[in-house]
Amino acid sequence: MKMRIKITIVILGLVFGLCLTGCNPAMSDLGTFNRQFEVGDFNQAGKFAESKIKKDKNPSGDDLLWALQLAASEKAQLNHSKSVATFDKAEEMMNYLAPNSEVLDTVGSTLVNDNVIPYKGQEYDGIMVNTYKALEFLAEKQPDMARVEFNRALDRQTRAKEHFNEEIRKLKAKLDKNKEKTNTDAKAMADDPKTTAIINTNYPDLSQFKPYPDFVNPFTTYLAGIYFLLIGENDRATDLLKETAGMVPDNDYIKNDLVFADDVASGKAKLENQCWVIFENGLGPVKGEFRIDLPLVLVSSRVYYAGIALPKLTPRKVAYPYLTIKTDAGEYQTRQVADMERVIETEFKKDFKGILIRAIASAAVKAAAQAAVRDNDNYGIMTAAIAVYSVATTAADVRIWSALPKDFQVARCAIPENRLLQVFAGGYTAFDVHIPPCKNAIVYIKIINAGATPVCEVLAF
Repeated sequence: MKMRIKITIVILGLVFGLCLTGCNPAMSDLGTFNRQFEVGDFNQAGKFAESKIKKDKNPSGDDLLWALQLAASEKAQLNHSKSVATFDKAEEMMNYLAPNSEVLDTVGSTLVNDNVIPYKGQEYDGIMVNTYKALEFLAEKQPDMARVEFNRALDRQTRAKEHFNEEIRKLKAKLDKNKEKTNTDAKAMADDPKTTAIINTNYPDLSQFKPYPDFVNPFTTYLAGIYFLLIGENDRATDLLKETAGMVPDNDYIKNDLVFADDVASGKAKLENQCWVIFENGLGPVKGEFRIDLPLVLVSSRVYYAGIALPKLTPRKVAYPYLTIKTDAGEYQTRQVADMERVIETEFKKDFKGILIRAIASAAVKAAAQAAVRDNDNYGIMTAAIAVYSVATTAADVRIWSALPKDFQVARCAIPENRLLQVFAGGYTAFDVHIPPCKNAIVYIKIINAGATPVCEVLAF
């Protein structure tokens, strides 16, 4: 008996060691980064992110995620050249990881969980990388390079739907192979009304998400429209502003910008003394996890544990509902042009079915292993060990680029004669903005939470 206990302890110890592969250190590390970023300690947050990037030749694990966090931290410190360099590295990582993780996708997520798959980035990650790079190049007075990045961001949006359909095709092929091995149809189980009811009970907000069409980020489209207007490509500016107005019909600034672009193109108006205020507001959602039991079809007396863990978006707050801009000619309030939480929800909702199916497939493999071992396990040692492994490696993928904002807002006004803007937030004067001598300007303001020190710069045209 004592020998059996010792053997059990040794086996369980080995299993727990293996389980570390399936644990979720990203959750703890992201918590540390978020706490630093949320208080505005961008320097420390950047150092922490940089420490998490491995120095290997090729990216793996969470390297891309931490490169994105680092680049955002550098951008918030107005370190434009460093930010661009890090965003470039992040984009290189995306290009490498996209076609080079098929083996881990197929094997690792089934035997362990989605956390063993390298973080490859979401479609909105890539779109925001190019959008942020465009802004950084404008800050460095390199409008031609900004043009390249806007074109890349818009191209990503065009290709996003096609990419998503390809991901669905690959997932179906993998599931067909898994069905042959486990005799479990994970897709059918995911579509089962019982499963749907369980998901809705545990995550009722999921069904309330209101997606944007086909992965389009209205902020990227709008900002590109303003850029092309400012460099004199009026037809393209009009097309982009028209597209944005269709997605954000309640924003009068966008409607007025569209009319203004038409007037500039026809010679009815001059493009001069215009100031666009962009407000990058608050912090976007993070991810947590929730666990649920599988429908009983997978559970029998031969299985100790059969459950799944799924990610859940947890929203964070805006810094302020809006900013008020006062000039010697009038008062203006910023209005939302893009809800980044909604952008993220759009992709999350489309990905969720695949995440659910993979989780069920993984649970089916682990349940099948428990049942098979138990048939030939007189002492129950290996059965218990595999059950422990199943519990410990049931974890949701909660990785997310958490440095993105809650939303983007915009206002437009004439540059006043004294070239001074007073910015009010929550009823208090946050700061004054002086517009340098220029024909037109974009004032970019980032505030991560109420009371935080604003990050502000003027992009002169």
